[in-house]
Amino acid sequence: MIAKAAVLARFREPLEMREYPAPERLKAGAALVRVEMAGICGTDVHLWQGQLPIPVPVILGHETVGRIAVLGEGLEKDWLGRPLAVGDRVAWASSIVCGTCYYCRVKRQPTRCLARKAYGISYCADEPPHLHGGYAEYIVLLPGTAIFRLPESLATESVVGAGCALWTVIHGVERMGIGWGDVVVVQGSGPVGLAAVAVAREAGASRIIVTGGPEHRLERVRRFGADVTIDVEAHRDRKGMVLEATPGGHGADVVMECVGHPAAVAEGMEYCRDGAKMLVLGQYGDAGPTPINPHAITRKQLQLQGSWGFEPRHVLGALEFLERSGGRYPFAGTVTHRFGIEQANEALEATRTWASGKSVIVPKEAISC
Repeated sequence: MIAKAAVLARFREPLEMREYPAPERLKAGAALVRVEMAGICGTDVHLWQGQLPIPVPVILGHETVGRIAVLGEGLEKDWLGRPLAVGDRVAWASSIVCGTCYYCRVKRQPTRCLARKAYGISYCADEPPHLHGGYAEYIVLLPGTAIFRLPESLATESVVGAGCALWTVIHGVERMGIGWGDVVVVQGSGPVGLAAVAVAREAGASRIIVTGGPEHRLERVRRFGADVTIDVEAHRDRKGMVLEATPGGHGADVVMECVGHPAAVAEGMEYCRDGAKMLVLGQYGDAGPTPINPHAITRKQLQLQGSWGFEPRHVLGALEFLERSGGRYPFAGTVTHRFGIEQANEALEATRTWASGKSVIVPKEAISC
């Protein structure tokens, strides 16, 4: 069986269509999954731009839902111990860690595992079994992957619409914490910003202020529960507007940077009240340095928290969150643009230019947007 895939062969150049053989035999504990939908993450744009050292050629795509086509010997249950069978619809944690290195075992920081690899990022497509990214008709899940069988009540669009953004935010908020009644500023109105609004609201935030754009994205964050939105293109005095929207003009209790532009970090520090917390989530790719005045950190007694990736338990938490919240946070509705594999470059461009809510690839479909 031959599978089509959209491949990043050279940074900043169009993805190429290639074909690979789907493996006839799987390693024990592996699975072959037919891709139903793959999300285009903002990180994919950073990868395409060469902002992380990854092997090329690579099949991008780390936000994926599919149905099991073949189960390797011994793979009988998902991460929660529920039976798995051919035809089951599944999602999975996009990275695998070793469990034995210094960060996994001693420091209990598995997202910083020295041997960590991620689907759609770390695996060279030239190396068999080739198919380790979501921009393809099939994906091979390696032994040790945390696989989750999805209930039929949970729409594929909800899972992919929330994507790794929700998993990442849950991990970040777990590390930093949001207190009941906190005033929260979210920088960014893309998928990570949307997830941040939803998680902050569930955590008990009393007021949520979002800086971002364009307007169609700001409208979406308002549907997710943002109380105040500020268009970053239309307003230059963003600091004044943010402070005015906080009690007494003192600033936010928590600021969550979900943009990915380095300059947003310094700007976010100015939104903080004295003694506030700031979570830096958006700087996954290395987009370069930015000037920061450390005096603001000292003067304001700020707590700065970074967060990288997530663990399988955060994926589980996200899936349970989606089920529990029902339609309160319409992640399924964020999927606004669908593309076939042959249109992967258009999908990537729609994400890069913020033209879409969430762009997705649906194999075997070519859908005009």
